[in-house]
Amino acid sequence: MTSMIHPTAIIEPGAEIAEGVSIGPYSHISAGVVIHEDVQIQSHVVISGRVTLHAKTQVFPFVSLGSAPQFNKEVIESGGELIVGSGCILREHVTVNVGTPKWGNKTTIGNNCFLMTGAHVGHDCHVGDHVILTNHVSLGGHCILGDYVIVGGLSGVHQFVRIGDHAFVGGMSGVENDVIPYGSVYGNRASLRGLNLVGLKRRGFEREKIDELRFAYRLLFADEGSFNERVEFVAEKYNDNVLIHNMVQFIQKDSTRTVCMPAAK
Repeated sequence: MTSMIHPTAIIEPGAEIAEGVSIGPYSHISAGVVIHEDVQIQSHVVISGRVTLHAKTQVFPFVSLGSAPQFNKEVIESGGELIVGSGCILREHVTVNVGTPKWGNKTTIGNNCFLMTGAHVGHDCHVGDHVILTNHVSLGGHCILGDYVIVGGLSGVHQFVRIGDHAFVGGMSGVENDVIPYGSVYGNRASLRGLNLVGLKRRGFEREKIDELRFAYRLLFADEGSFNERVEFVAEKYNDNVLIHNMVQFIQKDSTRTVCMPAAK
């Protein structure tokens, strides 16, 4: 299948366009861009610099991919890269910046992600597979999102925040601390409100494992002892439960942000 490129689109020399790609009116694809098979790019899209779009991704009008990081200084570091996985949907006015040399030079979005209208992914972010960023979600630079994360509309995620696998962020939340895997947070500022049980059930996790996760959650965020002591106790008690193991590993990993905790009673 040949590519379909509208005559008003600008494709600079050095861009690599695979078979089956469609590019709509007035879109601009710069040198260095690599577009894989069956990608659909609609009108008025700007893709600049070292950007790779993997197969079957859809890009809607007025999306900007690969632009320079948003730094409030005179000299903006350049040469970064953006990689978008396969099967993604990037709706109108989505913006994603490239990475910076100091932090690995790369921004990544996984496979089968859905970025709704106006979502922004800052420089050096790493977004996992099957992530949904609802309308006008903003990720500050250096955020790390695990697989199957959902972030509700109009939410902002602070720089360097980590959000674990299968976590849920409610709409209009300000997330300034790390969110544990399977956690559910919301509010301004966001606090931990429990587990994302709906998401876990929808994705087919065993009832027994979910029940153990609920008990472990209660132990982790109980009032007795220090948080570190409770983490160590849970890690030992439930060492054969992969959900709890993932949660404990997430908490124990070095981070510039603290873990998002339940709201004070």
